Amino acid sequence: MRWTKFRIKTLAEAEDIIISALYDIGLEGAQIEDKVPLTAAEKEQMFVDIPPESQEDDGVAYLSFFVEENEDGTLKVNGENTTAEEILKSVENELGDLRLFMEIGEGTVVVDRTEDIDWINNWKQYFHQFYIDDVLVIPSWEEVKEEDKDKMILHIDPGTAFGTGMHETTQLCIRQLKKYITPETKLLDVGTGSGILAILALMFGAGEAVGTDLDPCAIEATRENIEANGILPEKFSVMTGNIITEKEVQDKVGYECYDIVAANILADVLVPLTPVIVNQLKPGGIYITSGIIDDKEKTVKEAVEAAGLHVLEVTYQGEWVSVTAQK
Repeated sequence: MRWTKFRIKTLAEAEDIIISALYDIGLEGAQIEDKVPLTAAEKEQMFVDIPPESQEDDGVAYLSFFVEENEDGTLKVNGENTTAEEILKSVENELGDLRLFMEIGEGTVVVDRTEDIDWINNWKQYFHQFYIDDVLVIPSWEEVKEEDKDKMILHIDPGTAFGTGMHETTQLCIRQLKKYITPETKLLDVGTGSGILAILALMFGAGEAVGTDLDPCAIEATRENIEANGILPEKFSVMTGNIITEKEVQDKVGYECYDIVAANILADVLVPLTPVIVNQLKPGGIYITSGIIDDKEKTVKEAVEAAGLHVLEVTYQGEWVSVTAQK
């Protein structure tokens, strides 16, 4: 499969209006490259494992649009066959119109052709083996070095699910789990993603784990990672569903039967989750939360306390926070 790429050099402040204008002529799914710093809210909503490298903002932005080529070399936009030259002319006309009432910077367009774009797997070039304290985390496409074979090794391939272990929130949870895991521990991992927290909990010596997630892709990724790490299926069961709103999921998970509940989710999800999840914890059970950008710390702590839990510890890494509490 081949694609024609239209790459526009413009200003960051003009991104939205250009994307909107080009959407009207049939160009969709813009790839945006700029150096605008993320706000706290954007960081929380993105919640990415592999954060982009930050550089000083120079106000410049590049917008790329990809159009799939037909076998005869023509392109299809809005269901009709066209050519790169015709699309380029339309793009330049739209940019010319925008110049009449706003600053768009250079506004140049470069047209290029590219081979099949593997959108799902391109991110793998940024994910390489690394350590979280004394645990070696290694993706499925890399080999364990001879000198690392005596280490605790976590084989992880998140697929399209969250959870490589690179994100600060995941590392905060892992360190808290280490403190509270015992051979008798039964763990519930809400929003399990790639299954990384529950798998590591079992590797740390926990007896059993249950994971829930809204995304079927996460459940599939988790099952693959369970197998890759030699975890017995009966040790870690997973299910799709929303434990906050679905009574069926709550019933299936069970009540007052977990020594630890871990939830590495967004702060805005932790607030409604906490009063529900209290029912899954045993008396004296530990609740480990993360996914909390620093300006949401107070909100989550208040939700935890309002649910009748006692805050034991608040830990920090970068701009992220983990709140650990006890029932």
